[in-house]
Amino acid sequence: MINAAGREIPASIQGYQEVKNYRGPFVTQPPAGARKVGPKLKAVYPGENKLLTSIDEAIEASGLKDGMTISFHHHFRNGDYVMNTVIAAIARKGIKGLTLAPSSFLDTNDELIPYFQQGVLIAAETSGLRNKLGQFLTTNKLTKPTIIRSHGGRVRALESGELRIDVAFIGAPTCDTYGNINGVHGAAACGSMGYATVDSRMADTVVAITDNLVDHPICPVSIPQYQVDYIVKVDCIGDPKGISTGALRVTSNPRDLHMAKLAARVIEYAGYFKEGFGMQLGAGAATVAAGKYLRDAMIRDKVAASFAIGGIVGPFCDLLDEGLIGTLFDVQSFDARTIQSLRDNPRHQEYDCTFYANPWNKGPMVNKLDYVVLGATEVDTNFNVNVMTDSNGIMMGALGGHPDASAGAKCTIICAPLLRGRLPMVTDAVQTISTPGETVDVIVTDRGVAVNPKRQDLIENLKGSGLPLMTVEELRDTAYELGGKPAPLKMSDEVVAVVEYRDGTVLDVIRRPIL
Repeated sequence: MINAAGREIPASIQGYQEVKNYRGPFVTQPPAGARKVGPKLKAVYPGENKLLTSIDEAIEASGLKDGMTISFHHHFRNGDYVMNTVIAAIARKGIKGLTLAPSSFLDTNDELIPYFQQGVLIAAETSGLRNKLGQFLTTNKLTKPTIIRSHGGRVRALESGELRIDVAFIGAPTCDTYGNINGVHGAAACGSMGYATVDSRMADTVVAITDNLVDHPICPVSIPQYQVDYIVKVDCIGDPKGISTGALRVTSNPRDLHMAKLAARVIEYAGYFKEGFGMQLGAGAATVAAGKYLRDAMIRDKVAASFAIGGIVGPFCDLLDEGLIGTLFDVQSFDARTIQSLRDNPRHQEYDCTFYANPWNKGPMVNKLDYVVLGATEVDTNFNVNVMTDSNGIMMGALGGHPDASAGAKCTIICAPLLRGRLPMVTDAVQTISTPGETVDVIVTDRGVAVNPKRQDLIENLKGSGLPLMTVEELRDTAYELGGKPAPLKMSDEVVAVVEYRDGTVLDVIRRPIL
């Protein structure tokens, strides 16, 4: 079957649910009469104690059994100690056949590979995969394919019942003795708990694991006590220095800074740069740097944004303090400056992932974006974007909120160098479609800027901008002249991962490469 993105999708995929083909960004709607699902009803009565003595005791109390689904959040990023520790404890108990469904994986989760090999874990559902674990799940076929969802797609799957979490293990920077949690206090403060909040609301059983247990009640509360079943105090849940690693990069690279300047100029001239606009900048080097150059234009033209959303970085907090942004909506805090701002500035708001990006609710914040600036591993002449697989077809990235923000924004800007090493990053066809080209408006490279032909309004607006405008085919041809046209990868027929669009349809599949 050929879907609306032009990808050939198998009619059925072993170990996967019924295949529903991607039909367009807003075609597939919630089924008529469908209702949100929820966790099991439970009651805790006066005098009952939620405190347990160990992770082992919490696993037993949770009722975790073979074949269940467990989740974790990734707010600690590469500083997280919770996921690896808990799964090691589960393995010691002899529990097997689990589906692991965290909000994302990071480099530190390479330690989980033996548990997949041993059958403790048999499937993964996540927004991202990296490093050796990404390579393992690409080159080793499990009984079920890995399911890759965007942040909005994941919470949609939870609220619609497609993904059911039996036990959620929540790393809690601060937790009181009745289960209230926040992320802005404690030695392992991570800031917003926007992904964990959803899991705590939807899971049948929630275990809070903290290294900062305090008296009841705390203030503020991110995750309330009525969503938490058990509490475990441990020595350390994570290293906050690991938060600002992974995708987040602050750059002094001239190429990245040049792309950032071009992206900021696109914003200036595209037609929505006016008082009260809304924006999101991704966590990549050029996208973060674009905020610096946008600031200069905002001051010069006396234009302030009404809001900024997404994962929040320190430069956004500076704009907030300067009055250049009215309020920040923070689903994930990327650095110490952001955590401090969330804790101390009432105009810096924590919000959960359904508020951020769920396509099946009454209005996610991505719908109000004027601009989003995002990165890419590669783009193609149909403006499709790949952020998921590398040049060898190995899973090494994350959908994150990329497809969500691209669908919602009036102007989606993708920053990518024309070449990485000698590999063209603008091609005839990307290896994996992560974000469909019909939701992408502008591609910014270090050699030129291409506008989607569907957006004739943007083409007209940008004519007087001084930007080096080119067609996307001209960008591709330049890339091929400089780096050569890459040979197609040799792929097997084995589907190792399914890339879902945010509405749950199949956007693309990832097959095991023949290396």
